[in-house]
Amino acid sequence: MKHVRAVTALLCSLCLSAGRGASPARAETVMFRADSMTGNSGRESEFARLTGHASITTESVEIFADTIELSGTDYRYIKASGNVSGTNIKEKIDFTCAEMLYDRQLKLSSMQDTVHLVDRANETVANAQLMEYDEKTGAVVMQISVAMQQKDNVCTGSYAIYNTQTRKLFLSGNPQIVQGEDTFRAQEIVLDLDTNEVTLDGRVRGAVKRNDE
Repeated sequence: MKHVRAVTALLCSLCLSAGRGASPARAETVMFRADSMTGNSGRESEFARLTGHASITTESVEIFADTIELSGTDYRYIKASGNVSGTNIKEKIDFTCAEMLYDRQLKLSSMQDTVHLVDRANETVANAQLMEYDEKTGAVVMQISVAMQQKDNVCTGSYAIYNTQTRKLFLSGNPQIVQGEDTFRAQEIVLDLDTNEVTLDGRVRGAVKRNDE
């Protein structure tokens, strides 16, 4: 087992494959920076801890944090903690949170503690205590104190599924959608962000204001 210790990690790169025996065409380069680094490399798995002004850049994401840990076979997992911020490069999604776990193989991001997400492509801003983003399907699952805004739509609830590809939002847990002066409430709400069509199900109520001409 090899042990690596660096007082100052400048700009380095690792050529990491998607799995053991993967072809060179599937290899992914991971760039990283930090004030210090410790780690090891073995037959079963690798581990590296970046501390102080840490950053990781892959083909899909760019992550900044106080501490970043890479683990698993071919450094599959990236765990970031402390002042986490970053960008999903391909999907143009920015995020901040306290802690994050990213699976490089499945392209899954799990974020927690005051999560703030900005979907620049769809002009959407979302906040929640927990979020999980599936890059392959475009699904963002949000839990606890969910609040999302897109143009004139202000949406709140305790649970939501927002799909960046289909541009649909599902809300539950005392959900509410405010469109200008109109308010909609129900047990479950579905919003089409393209058409602004609202579908309400269960204990439907609301208020719609129309100006008299």
